[in-house]
Amino acid sequence: MNRTLTVAPVRRSVRVNAPPARAFEVFTAGIGRWWPLSHSIGKVPMKEAVIEPRAGGRWYQRNQDGSQCDVGKVLVWEPPGRLILGWQLSPQFQYDPNVTTEVEIRFLADGERGTLVELEHRNLERYGEQAGTLRGAVDAPNGWTAILDLYAAAAAQ
Repeated sequence: MNRTLTVAPVRRSVRVNAPPARAFEVFTAGIGRWWPLSHSIGKVPMKEAVIEPRAGGRWYQRNQDGSQCDVGKVLVWEPPGRLILGWQLSPQFQYDPNVTTEVEIRFLADGERGTLVELEHRNLERYGEQAGTLRGAVDAPNGWTAILDLYAAAAAQ
């Protein structure tokens, strides 16, 4: 019997006090100001996270010693409304170019100066037997929830 593994995506949202164009800019060009340094995948401490502003661009971290570690790549770049990042990390949070899940971020106008930011991390079944482990990590309180809270605080400034 061949069963297809299905794993529910992780979905989170946050309202930010900024219009969509500013919300998109803070999430992308400003990621180095708000991404938590504790969420580092390198062997040395992280200095900043970086998203290159184009489809096909890199998503990576720059470390304090000048080295870099890939996290993934930009799959879709549609400012100010949508961004899809290819997440290429193993369940042990090490770069793995052989697996790609998707993190879609949508920026929806909410009132005159606000934006509803919706995040969906999907295709987790691509991790096979380790899918539940990875889903549990990114769905934990210090996963996407904490990351979006830091982002929302930066976008409000």
